[in-house]
Amino acid sequence: MERRFRRTVDALEEVFGFVSGFTTRCRLDEDVVFRIKIAIEEVFVNMVRHNKGSNDILVSLTREGNKLIVSLTDFDVESFDITRADEYDTRQPLDRRPIGRLGIHLVRNMVDEISYQYEDRQSRITLIKNLGKTDVQS
Repeated sequence: MERRFRRTVDALEEVFGFVSGFTTRCRLDEDVVFRIKIAIEEVFVNMVRHNKGSNDILVSLTREGNKLIVSLTDFDVESFDITRADEYDTRQPLDRRPIGRLGIHLVRNMVDEISYQYEDRQSRITLIKNLGKTDVQS
């Protein structure tokens, strides 16, 4: 399932509605839905704020066996490989922590895998959440 969303933070409500519809049909547990929504919000907002594109952002949702696969594709933008961003050290005192990167740290902790592809000015971030038996409602 996929859908394009306006490049604005105001589109998040529509994105969440789209995600909720998909996760309800897949009968996913609320904890999984919460985690995936946080990860999607972080990536979507970063695309809106930091990429200089003007096109809509494509959000794709797929369930393959015990995996929930989410891809966000941004068009006509420069490359930013989220997988190569420095780790965020949460053990540092607040006044010593760098500004930024906390959202990427959060995404890394909400999903099991992150991959990045960039080709022909298209930036795609794919998030994978492994689903256990307790993650799917019966």
